[in-house]
Amino acid sequence: MPNDSTTIANPKLKMKPPKKHRNRKAHNGLAYDSFNRLLMKLHPLYKGALYDLGCGERPYEEFFLQFASSYVGVDWGSTLHQLKADVVADLNQPLPLGDEVADTVVSLSVLEHLSEPSVMLRESYRILKPGGHLVLQVPWQWRIHEEPYDFFRYSPFGLKHLMQKAGFEKIEIAPQAGFFSMWFLKFNYFTHRLIRGPRWLRGLLYALMSVLWFCNQTLAPWLDRLDRNWVSETHGYFVSAQKR
Repeated sequence: MPNDSTTIANPKLKMKPPKKHRNRKAHNGLAYDSFNRLLMKLHPLYKGALYDLGCGERPYEEFFLQFASSYVGVDWGSTLHQLKADVVADLNQPLPLGDEVADTVVSLSVLEHLSEPSVMLRESYRILKPGGHLVLQVPWQWRIHEEPYDFFRYSPFGLKHLMQKAGFEKIEIAPQAGFFSMWFLKFNYFTHRLIRGPRWLRGLLYALMSVLWFCNQTLAPWLDRLDRNWVSETHGYFVSAQKR
């Protein structure tokens, strides 16, 4: 993965981090912090015409346009989110896009929702220009979500295998965090689901649990230093790869 940086080509121009995601709440901020850290770390790969496969509501468009010259969102018509795609297409099928039109392809928290992930990876390779990059993120130890469209979890070995089959090279896979971040996030999501009852009771429980969630999410990154093998029990991975 590229080295961390807080500036782009112009050293006087500070990188703006992604805006706060609409799904970020008191119990899960740690997940978005680790996501944003790696998303920002990979900023040298975002160039030229950038295609976002599975763009959802385009939460990262403004961030990507700090580096890329154009942004094209692609998503299917039956999305569970508000449809804001420039190109409406099923990622399990060949895309209605020409060959070698993209300098960069990104796909964030999407691959697990595809019944035919190899099709999307082959199509990403096809639409990329030679030397272009694919950047994707997938969960690993994460609960089922957006059911029934949640089909797979990918180990680093499975990810590398699929990427190589699609033709990619220079494949790099990075865990988002270690065991303790993963465990506390699971705990927080579970306890968040336990908040029930009348409105006053839900408000009281949420306030009390928010203190616990804040403490464990503050502590988790420090405890992760005890984990010598983040890759095995992380909550997700970032992958970068290049077209030959």
